[in-house]
Amino acid sequence: MASSDGRVERIASSIRVIPDFPKPGIMFHDITTLLLDPKAFSDTIDLFVERYKDKGITVVAGVEARGFIFGPPIALAIGAKFVPLRKPKKLPGEVISEEYALEYGTDKIEMHVGAVEPNDRALIVDDLIATGGTLLAAVKLLVPILALYVSRRMAAFS
Repeated sequence: MASSDGRVERIASSIRVIPDFPKPGIMFHDITTLLLDPKAFSDTIDLFVERYKDKGITVVAGVEARGFIFGPPIALAIGAKFVPLRKPKKLPGEVISEEYALEYGTDKIEMHVGAVEPNDRALIVDDLIATGGTLLAAVKLLVPILALYVSRRMAAFS
């Protein structure tokens, strides 16, 4: 089991916590230090793969930008396609978009039309939930297309 084999502890200890970043009162969990530790990075991917390999996932949707780090290796390992959810005007061709609220305004995420099909089962990968706006926008992009929505997990363990 993951909790008894030391992987979660190794992952947690490899994530640097930076107080008061990006503003006072925020405890920022910096995953770049996890990426510098090949064992902790591998453990992170392995835990996701173990959790989702037998769930019938056909699509791993990664939210820009850290979802692009964790999503592709998870998708490859479970035999799913990877779909990038990008900031506006970053994807060529026809896209669908969803606007979401930020603390200081609004933003959008976009996905290629046809990247997800009606009977796909999706896993959304991002690194954190702050206001939840990006996650909600990702769900709103995918759910109208999908028959089933599986789940979303944070990549950063705190």
